[in-house]
Amino acid sequence: MHVVLIEPCFPKNQREFARALHEVGATVTGIGERPKEALDDELRRWLTHYEQVPSVVDEGAVSEKVRWLQSKLPIDRLEATIEAHILPAAHVREVCAIAGTSSKTAFLCRDKPAMKQVLREGGIACAQSMGSSSRSEICDFVAGVGYPVIIKPPSGAGAAGTARADNDAELDAVLGEMGVDQGASVAVEEFIEGHEGFYDTITINGEVAHDFISHYYPNVLEAMRERFISPQFIATNQVDTAPDYEQVREMGKKVISLLGIETSSTHMEWFFGPKGLKFSEIGCRPPGVGAWDLYGVGNEMDLYREWAVAVTSKSTSQKASRAYAAGIIALRPERDGTIIGYEGIASIENELGQWIIDYHLPRAGEPTQPVEAGYMANAWLRMRHPNYDELRQMLNHVGETVKVRAE
Repeated sequence: MHVVLIEPCFPKNQREFARALHEVGATVTGIGERPKEALDDELRRWLTHYEQVPSVVDEGAVSEKVRWLQSKLPIDRLEATIEAHILPAAHVREVCAIAGTSSKTAFLCRDKPAMKQVLREGGIACAQSMGSSSRSEICDFVAGVGYPVIIKPPSGAGAAGTARADNDAELDAVLGEMGVDQGASVAVEEFIEGHEGFYDTITINGEVAHDFISHYYPNVLEAMRERFISPQFIATNQVDTAPDYEQVREMGKKVISLLGIETSSTHMEWFFGPKGLKFSEIGCRPPGVGAWDLYGVGNEMDLYREWAVAVTSKSTSQKASRAYAAGIIALRPERDGTIIGYEGIASIENELGQWIIDYHLPRAGEPTQPVEAGYMANAWLRMRHPNYDELRQMLNHVGETVKVRAE
């Protein structure tokens, strides 16, 4: 099977998709923005061929390369795994008559107001929302649902570019910053109170082949705004045994059907609170922030390889063991500036070393990254444990013990 992989070089874990396709016997062609000379030896070995384009979201440039490739060897699949690449890749598939996620499905997974409209019509509970470039329409909507509200770019991923407004003055300021008065469109939705998590799958022909559930501590919007928080997310190993997860799994299956997702990875954000279970963002792509690495360690499987098996043969080759819960904690510098050192890491290694998967500590002298840059922008540590509650306590202990000093 010949698979074209969009942007195999960046971010770092993109190479794992190329590796997995190569290992299951696929002929793998990469299309990316870096020159071929920038590829390392392993990636060169995994890729049968590589073509460079100025931008992988330039549909014309990518289509031209794909048509040239098709003149040499038929293409069975064209795969993209990054949020911003999903819709352009779907358009290229349709232009070049290649199997895979349709542009309709990709659009619904990219445009948040359209997505939520389809979900609501299909009986899926989600936040009231609207998309508009009109300040008056937005203000009328907010008057109807009440504060607080969340404002974000209509095609944003996760908390990227997201703001919260609790009153008219804050809404006015956010709309100005996001360029609504200059014609920019934004998605606005009611704020949903409750605990936040995510449900991820690999689907084959619209059926869930593998699924995983994770929890955020605290919710993402709060985590990306407050420096003093050492945020975590933890993948549970109780997916098959805890009755509370059945509702999430059943709703996830219905979402996949409503959005027309066929053979793909998926990422679905959910909230559970006073208004019950509500779904938020839906993506026909893998989660970010190394979540698949945690799933792999926790379930004693190579999830990238399993994705490759699904893509190439519409089947599975492994079963999730559910042996461990696995999680990550982000360790924020005390201030913006330059890293000068760490405190407490040796103590944590002595106490909990057997449960540590890996960690990343930027070297002294490196600049810090802003809080909103995400969970892996600065220091982080990942752990696993057979007991979910004990793992959460251990990660809390890490957050209380390890200090990232900066000046």
